[in-house]
Amino acid sequence: MANGLTLESIITFLLETPMFRDLEADELAEIVRIMQIQRVRDGQTVFREGEAGDAWYVIHRGEVKVSKARLLGPSEELARLGERVCFGEMALIDGSPRSASVTAVGDGTLFRFPKPAFDTLLAEGNLAAYKLIGEMAKVLCARQRRLTSRLTEMVTQERPAAQIREKLMPVIEEHSVSE
Repeated sequence: MANGLTLESIITFLLETPMFRDLEADELAEIVRIMQIQRVRDGQTVFREGEAGDAWYVIHRGEVKVSKARLLGPSEELARLGERVCFGEMALIDGSPRSASVTAVGDGTLFRFPKPAFDTLLAEGNLAAYKLIGEMAKVLCARQRRLTSRLTEMVTQERPAAQIREKLMPVIEEHSVSE
């Protein structure tokens, strides 16, 4: 593998990444078989809002920004994600179009896991793939709990509708980050 990336270094990196921490080394080796290494340049789009969700990613080196189109005006940056962070898993699970765009901030390296290959692992009953789906579900549940808590807090406070709407939009946009 190029640029100092060896199978051993990739497996070590992924075992230190939260999404993969419960996998055994041999299970992880099965997942790495379907992994692609994607180099990105500063400003390069990884995927655009509305595109088909064809893969999920782990940031090996560098940073990406997540942005959401607005009805009027320029898109809004929702988050910056760095090394060992996964993104795109919601589209992997439900096959829906991307709800946000992701762009490289500086040069970097992403590990890309294509949906068709991952779906094949699931169809074969691959334990590692199922463990990863379980980890993705935990991440999504945690996000949903935070969202529910914030929404409940907002709607139980007495505020005019315009203030509620103003507070809700950033919360809604923030919680579409994993797309």
